[in-house]
Amino acid sequence: MKRDGHIHSPYCPHGTTDTFKQYIEKAIANCFTDITFTEHAPLPSGFIDPTPEQDSGMNPEFLMSYLNDLQCLQKQYARDIRIHIGLEVDYIQGFEQETREFLDTYGHYLNDSILSVHFLSWQNTFECIDYSPESFIDFSKKVGSVEQVYHLYYDTVLQSIKADLGKYKPKRIGHPSLVHKFQLAHKVKVDDTERIREVLDCMKLDGYELDVNSAGLSKAHCQEPYPPFAFIEYSKSIGLPAVFGSDAHSASDLHQHYHVIFPK
Repeated sequence: MKRDGHIHSPYCPHGTTDTFKQYIEKAIANCFTDITFTEHAPLPSGFIDPTPEQDSGMNPEFLMSYLNDLQCLQKQYARDIRIHIGLEVDYIQGFEQETREFLDTYGHYLNDSILSVHFLSWQNTFECIDYSPESFIDFSKKVGSVEQVYHLYYDTVLQSIKADLGKYKPKRIGHPSLVHKFQLAHKVKVDDTERIREVLDCMKLDGYELDVNSAGLSKAHCQEPYPPFAFIEYSKSIGLPAVFGSDAHSASDLHQHYHVIFPK
């Protein structure tokens, strides 16, 4: 099996308009046997997206079109590749009930989804931690330090693993070191070895999969995968199931750095 389990789509409000077929045919050309489209799920009703463009999640009006398109493409390409239908669902502290209700409604359409943390709660407000270096640095000043933001992030990831989101809760945890995205911008060295191991150990104990996400290698202020290489090796050592994900938001980014993550 050659698999890319984290792919976005033309339904991404902050991605490209590249078509599903562009992604699928590139995957076939690169001999992938399995791909999963994991578009950003619509954000919970009542949650206000803190990003300037407010484009972090799919427009809920388009959700059924997304699902229907993929069901048709599964049949069309069945002889060439296995296409899995998923979503990248945000875990947002305080919106567990809304997220569970969403999954109870639409989860039966999905067979391979991701649960991710992009938003951190602080003093009754939220911050998108991967939006920009400037917003991350400003947020760290509000929280107290970069190190405290790291701890808040890992605490929230652990909460996402333990949260009761119902029987359709995703079983893969997305990019569990996303908080590293701007590490070369803020230039604060944080030893979070024990926190990352704690997250990986919890994932293993509770039966989750790891999203081995290559996108960080292409981010100017990160230059490493999520999680970093040492923790990919650690995940292997504890027997934590891992799935490669390019986190592609365009067809050109599909399968990015696959051979770096999994060298021949």
